[in-house]
Amino acid sequence: MSESELDGFLDFTIDLAKGAGAILRERFGQPHEIHYKGAIDMVTEADRAAEHLIASRIRTAYAGHDLLGEEGSRGDPGGSPYRWVIDPLDGTTNFAHGLPTFAVSIALEERGNPVVGVVYDPMRDELFAARSGGGATLNGAPIQISGVGSLIGAITVTGFSYDLAIRDHQAETWRRFLTRVQAIRQTGSSALNLAYLAAGRLDGYWEWGILPWDVSAGALLVTEAGGSVTDMRGGMFRTEDREIVASNGAIHASMIAVISGEENEAPE
Repeated sequence: MSESELDGFLDFTIDLAKGAGAILRERFGQPHEIHYKGAIDMVTEADRAAEHLIASRIRTAYAGHDLLGEEGSRGDPGGSPYRWVIDPLDGTTNFAHGLPTFAVSIALEERGNPVVGVVYDPMRDELFAARSGGGATLNGAPIQISGVGSLIGAITVTGFSYDLAIRDHQAETWRRFLTRVQAIRQTGSSALNLAYLAAGRLDGYWEWGILPWDVSAGALLVTEAGGSVTDMRGGMFRTEDREIVASNGAIHASMIAVISGEENEAPE
């Protein structure tokens, strides 16, 4: 795909994200229709309205492309190398509880690799954007990963699965990190975790149980900002694998060691 084609897709994606974000901003703080996809996995009418807007515009503009939306929107794979991956409201639990930390996440993948990614925080009007080979930006200004060089100086971030059965395992890894880093955060939004990492606000992120719509756009932001994104063993990251480690690169090997349990002693 040419640079001009990528730029066109990026502009289109930015418009989509802003349109969906306007729906979320308008409905924030209002009573919601809440349903559950699992024991604690929420969906609201705002998720569905935002996804409907995004999916309908994609189907109109790019009818031959595949589509994967968190709330059920699907396209016609039909042999197309392109797939749109949509999370219309990443951070639904925050949104439903009145916490203003959530985002719209939209990626375009080519043969499984993200080539365009946008994460939009409508409450702060922060738009993180990237396209393959073009770097990453925040509201149009270039961003890059942090220069933190050691794990003990790092602010890391993680999330906990909606699958309660695996939270004990996640908590054990969290405990190991707790004595090896400066701080651990939990925003409640995988997309914002990755966007903040790309902007140098955070230094490392790990999580199990994620899905393509959680991380496809954000992973591109991180790599285009100069960071590293892998699986839990340091191997190739794939959006379908339900696990991710992302960092500024300098602390990546140390993060992998903590996750694997190979780093057994806390720093003095």
